[in-house]
Amino acid sequence: MKKRSLFLLTFAGFLLMSIFFTACKKTLNSDNQTPVAGLMAFNLIPNQSAIGITLSGNNLTNAPLYYTNYTGGYQGVYVGNRDVQSYEFTTGTVLATASQLFEDSSYYSVFVLGSNGNYQNVIVKDNLDSLSSSTGEAFVRYVNAITDSTIQPNVSISSNDSDVFNSNAVFATISDFKGITPGDISVNVSSESNVNASRTIPVESGKIYTILLTGIPNATDSTNAVQIKFIQNGTVTP
Repeated sequence: MKKRSLFLLTFAGFLLMSIFFTACKKTLNSDNQTPVAGLMAFNLIPNQSAIGITLSGNNLTNAPLYYTNYTGGYQGVYVGNRDVQSYEFTTGTVLATASQLFEDSSYYSVFVLGSNGNYQNVIVKDNLDSLSSSTGEAFVRYVNAITDSTIQPNVSISSNDSDVFNSNAVFATISDFKGITPGDISVNVSSESNVNASRTIPVESGKIYTILLTGIPNATDSTNAVQIKFIQNGTVTP
């Protein structure tokens, strides 16, 4: 049996409840525990400096999510089919809505993407239970949030000159997690003309990472330029 020790795990909206997810549902759900899932949210919209997220009308967080920021951990949410809505934090204007079935003891991410009035909430199930610490690897995935949907930039992620990812990615692509040799890894995203960004990222054994490819091609300001960022989802332990 494996335990998933998740980085900065926080459970919002459940008073007097402290539940840590594990891969064994029997450990989680005794007769006195409420079934919950974990949800992490990201603001990857360049022209929306601050957004909010609700689930079936209830705020996921009380503070705004600024551009390229995320919730800092998996927030506890009730299970079942829920409407996930993103909105402008200052005005309350709805940006996008998506529906997701949240399952007990499972993890999910919602990436709010788009630009210039064309937005979407992309929700994925983070299959953390499929990752094993026995290999000694780190685990990475990427999100292509670069706003130009007409291009398919090449995304290359490698360690010691060995590619883990090396293929073209359409806008809103969210890859699966893959194992990679710990240490410094190389990340590059490029197209023929208007996208070219590279970064070296240090990753550790057993840690789980999401690499964020963000920005607007040919943007002249540093805030909206194409850039590579990353966050740590958690740690896999025996």
